[in-house]
Amino acid sequence: MYVSTLKIGDFRNITSADVELKKGINILYGQNAQGKTNFLESLYICATGRSHRTKFDSQLINFDKKEAHIRAVVEKNFTIDKIDVHIKKEDKKGIALNGVPLKKVGDLFGVLHTVIFSPEDLQLIKSSPGERRKFMDIELCQLSNVYYYNLQQYYKVLKQRNNLLKNINKNPALKDTLFVWDSQLVEYGTKIIEKRQEFIEKINIAASKKHSEITNFKENLVIEYKPNVTTDEFMSKLEENLQKDIILGSTSKGPHKDDVSFTINDSEVKIYGSQGQQRTAALSAKLAEIEIIKEEKGETPVLLLDDVLSELDEKRQYYLLESIKDIQTVITCTGIEDSIKKYTDKSYIFNVENGIIKKLT
Repeated sequence: MYVSTLKIGDFRNITSADVELKKGINILYGQNAQGKTNFLESLYICATGRSHRTKFDSQLINFDKKEAHIRAVVEKNFTIDKIDVHIKKEDKKGIALNGVPLKKVGDLFGVLHTVIFSPEDLQLIKSSPGERRKFMDIELCQLSNVYYYNLQQYYKVLKQRNNLLKNINKNPALKDTLFVWDSQLVEYGTKIIEKRQEFIEKINIAASKKHSEITNFKENLVIEYKPNVTTDEFMSKLEENLQKDIILGSTSKGPHKDDVSFTINDSEVKIYGSQGQQRTAALSAKLAEIEIIKEEKGETPVLLLDDVLSELDEKRQYYLLESIKDIQTVITCTGIEDSIKKYTDKSYIFNVENGIIKKLT
């Protein structure tokens, strides 16, 4: 799987771009705030229907314009798919696949698989549990439309339950209707917990192998799913914490409170790991994502590396670049670093300045 062409119009600071991409490594270099990350963001939107940087579509459109367009051609072994994303300031965005409008964003998942790795992802270990849940959900949604549906339904029910909890304080009689939302929350939540457990077990195997190789087999990385509740106890925990939830006006138990732990040689990386260990663990997890997609879908995802090489030492840079030689990769950087130079004779190189993307080789 690879993106052969990407056309962009009035997306952030990129007024117009028509870029042909190589199957292998593509390097975009230039100073900060010139549009490199915007280019990666547009690719990510073609895969997931949403930005990884903002929740507001209006922020994706050039200041002077009312709409933006992104068009990607995705080539696989036997098929070619054309993705069109039309983003509007005053209306919902429209997404079409091969000229046919999609009814919902979830229908886009699976057409183009991407794994994105940015400096923020190096904080995966240290950041909040919400970021680690996002790590699970983004990949699982790309792998399964069913998971995406269950996740969407879960959060819709969660919102309704929380609204009811707030109203029970004013009208206690409403408490008798809570079971309707509880049963649905458990139904969808159980499916989410099961899939997350399965996903993290696979990630753990692949990431542990990557981590051992990077550290010359000196460190053993273990990634473990930490569910807030188990599937067997979910309903009983909701009942047990009901009074607390009514007081707080929010649901305290469920997969929306899940977390993931990373340990190296039995020590919690978040607390005891060095910065180098934390970055290596995050890198291993991201490379493991690629392996999972290959295994689950039989296709290689497109890897998006947003200025991440500068955050890694030479050894980790080398391991990363060697690992992605057979994967379509789009790398952004401020300059062609020594670690990249040996790959440039086989790469497409683009200079990005003021939103203008110019191919050099």
